[in-house]
Amino acid sequence: MAKVTAGVGVSHAGAIGAAWDTGRMNDPYWKPAFAGFEFSKNWIQAQKPDVVILIYNDHAAAFDLRLIPTFAIGCGERFRPADEGWGRRDVPAAEGHPELAAHLVQSLIYDEFDMTIVNELDVDHGFTVPMSLMFGTCERWPCRVIPIVVNVLQFPPPTGKRCLALGAAIRRAVECFDEDLNVMVFGTGGLSHQLQGPRAGLINRAFDNRFMDLLIASPEEAAAISHLEYLEQAGSEGIEMVMWLVMRGALDPEVLLRHRFYHVPASNTALGHLILENRTST
Repeated sequence: MAKVTAGVGVSHAGAIGAAWDTGRMNDPYWKPAFAGFEFSKNWIQAQKPDVVILIYNDHAAAFDLRLIPTFAIGCGERFRPADEGWGRRDVPAAEGHPELAAHLVQSLIYDEFDMTIVNELDVDHGFTVPMSLMFGTCERWPCRVIPIVVNVLQFPPPTGKRCLALGAAIRRAVECFDEDLNVMVFGTGGLSHQLQGPRAGLINRAFDNRFMDLLIASPEEAAAISHLEYLEQAGSEGIEMVMWLVMRGALDPEVLLRHRFYHVPASNTALGHLILENRTST
């Protein structure tokens, strides 16, 4: 049977991808940010996941105000990098896993999550930046990827509690898939940041680190954080943090912390990163 072995939380700021693509990883400004992922690249190379279920939010590359699914799942065979206005990132297209994706759709809908099925999907920096940070430069990503898109742009986004429950439902679905697969779940986005208005550039170290503490040791408490608290404490884009809760919901109640990293600023955002392993997989 397939098994969820680990979860990864990682920020996905577009500026990180731009720095990567223009060879600025060793610039004095960017080097400390990228240094936090040296352990991660070695770790994931050793773990050899077969499939990554990657939770991210689209930034109007695949969806716009004409169509706003709360939860959408990519069921296609390939997912190309999106052109976000300056050309496609020079990273590989991701190979999907249509059989597992179809199984997830059926299981999640029967588990009362109304998933939007997307058979053709271009993926933006919310997807490609975490892949670059975790796998480095590749001609081909070393695993298959199933994207799950969460609406955190247009009110109302799903609650943290709902996202945590979705993660648990994903794990149940994976564990009844009749193929021996090592599956990991990536929760991306955040941490605190605001891109516009009088509070543009807001970063809240205390809130970010409290959130990561709770995510590790008390996910139900993290899931109880309200939309208003995210807005007040983490900025207008801080709501992206609920996507880390999908990842956490797919894991054991008690997890092994393999890596934790926090750095500010990465452009005008806080850069957060966690690697959590399921005790039942060790």
